[in-house]
Formats: sequence, C-alpha cells, structure tokens
Amino acid sequence: MKFRLCQPLRRLDSGRALFCSLCFGLALLAAPAPAAEPPPAVGKAVSLFDGRTLRGWEGSRLWRVENGVITGGSLTETVKENDFLASTRDYTNFIVRFQIRLQGTNGFINSGFQFRSQRVPNNSEMAGYQADYGEPAWYACIYDESRRNKVVAASDMKTLRPAMNPDIQGWNNYIIRAEGRHLTTWINGSLGADYTETDPAIPDWGKFGIQIHGGGKGLAQVKNITIEELPATPSVPK
Repeated sequence: MKFRLCQPLRRLDSGRALFCSLCFGLALLAAPAPAAEPPPAVGKAVSLFDGRTLRGWEGSRLWRVENGVITGGSLTETVKENDFLASTRDYTNFIVRFQIRLQGTNGFINSGFQFRSQRVPNNSEMAGYQADYGEPAWYACIYDESRRNKVVAASDMKTLRPAMNPDIQGWNNYIIRAEGRHLTTWINGSLGADYTETDPAIPDWGKFGIQIHGGGKGLAQVKNITIEELPATPSVPK
C-alpha cells in the first residue's frame, strides 16, 4: 500500500498532521516482517567425532566419551571454572552441525560451542565466539567469550522456544554458519542469531570448542558433529 501526501506537511493544520502521522505509523506496523533466514541445506560434510575417541580434540580430564557421546563436567561434583574441549585444527568458513544436551540443576548450568576461537595460554579458557546454550535465554545467542565478554547477537526466545525440545535437558539440533564476517545460528531449524562482525581486528579463523561452565554441577554432551567447509572469503582490494 502506498501513501501520498497531497501537500507539504508544513502546510497542514496540526490535526491533519497528527492524522497523517498515525496512518503512516499504522502502515509500518501492518507491513509484514522480513522472513527469517532458513537453515542451509545439507551439503558435503565430514564428521569431526568418531563416536569412540577424542581424536582431533584436546582437553582436561573433565572430558571423555560416554556411550558414543562427548561428555564434559559432572552431576556430582561442582565444576570449579569454565572448561573447554578444543579442536586441534583451526577453521575459517564453514557450516557445522551437531546435537547438544545440557543436564544439571545445582548452580549455574550452561554450555556452548566455541568457533573461530583460540586457547587462552596457561588457562582452561578459550577466547572467541561462542554459540551459547542454556537457560533462561542463552540459547543460540552469540557471546564473545574471554574477549569482549558480552553478547554480540541476542536470540529471540519467543520465536526460538517453541522450536526447542520441550524436555529442558533433552537433545537439540544446532547449526552454526560462519562465512566471511557473517555469523548465523539455528536450533531445530529456527533462526537464533544473525550477526555481521564490524571490527576488522577480530580474527576470522580459530578452533572449535565445547564448554562446560563453571559454578554448577552440570553435564554438557555433544554428538554427531559434522562440518562442511566453505570457500575462502575473497580478499578486499586495498
């Protein structure tokens, strides 16, 4: 619907100006919101976890394979500080898919999947982007772990919650796409965060990592991790 002003607004009396403003505002509210970007189609992907060992990954004693699932943390002992299982390889552009489950009721229970991240020297931490996971509204947001230490892209939980497993400690399907400066997350096919990095100093490469957050008795589990590596981002002429 198009709106046409028959004469300049400055020549309208105040009543008609208010009426026109209200009509224009209602038109904006009635306009359909842009459709959320759907998850990418499945391409040629390879597995990052063999289902039996942590080959290709490194981490502390908190991490092991149980019943074909990467498992970190404890339901009986408090995890004292953030701990990460990290990939031994670096990656740049990719689509990574996995299933994740988070259990625990005592203390702060939180997890996430690091990407384009680096190990912090002499520390259990990783620094870089984290596709977050946990209550009440951390699911699928992008947090900048041990670097800017803030959420750089929040998720819309009103849209995301209905798509998630109603079992709060059940499995959910997670997708992360990193292509150039554009980062996107989905859970169970529903868009989580859509973020474009504006700081050229932030690295566009790094390791993957799985987090179990400190401060609670929690268990983070991940399985069926696959990656589709995407072409390198064309360099911008200087």
